[in-house]
Amino acid sequence: MSPKKDVEKNKIRLKIKSYDHRLIDTSTKQIIDTAQRNGAEVVGPIPLPTEIRRYTVNRSTFVHKDSRDQFEMRVHKRLVEILNPDQKIVESLSNLNLPSGVEVEIKLI
Repeated sequence: MSPKKDVEKNKIRLKIKSYDHRLIDTSTKQIIDTAQRNGAEVVGPIPLPTEIRRYTVNRSTFVHKDSRDQFEMRVHKRLVEILNPDQKIVESLSNLNLPSGVEVEIKLI
């Protein structure tokens, strides 16, 4: 019996966050197009659960406790994985000009 060879695959995991769902979708499409143009294999975009932060605030400072305002912030998230990245792909992703309001977290696996 021959020993099994462990094929080590490198991956880049991109976690993209934004408050605006349209903005995150266009940014994700731009990242995927750039990676595929350079010959990378892309998995995703995988939509992650939307994080909803709710805040309740009294309308007045001292009296009228029953009168309140409620606010919420929605953080939309997407996950994109790039399999077997080259140096050329990493450079093109780092030179990518994304709009403000989009946060990209890059992790090498």
